[in-house]
Amino acid sequence: MTKAELVDKIYAKSGLPTKAKSEAALDATIEAITECLTSGDSITLTGFGSFKVTKRAARKGRNPRTGKEIDIAPCSVVKFTPGKTLKEAVK
Repeated sequence: MTKAELVDKIYAKSGLPTKAKSEAALDATIEAITECLTSGDSITLTGFGSFKVTKRAARKGRNPRTGKEIDIAPCSVVKFTPGKTLKEAVK
């Protein structure tokens, strides 16, 4: 599903007056989630799931083309854990 298709679904289900307002609502939601995760907080949407930032330690990797061992720097990654309602809906 593309962003445009998601905006169409939000418009159809939300009762917002225009697709532009639906897109603005989606953009605001994504921006709020991004700001929250960037500041190190976690987000829990009951029934849907949780987003949290975790640290990935430095590690050794291998270049698949050459087979040479490389060092991979530590980084932060976003983890999503689905909630019970979402898990049951997908089954």
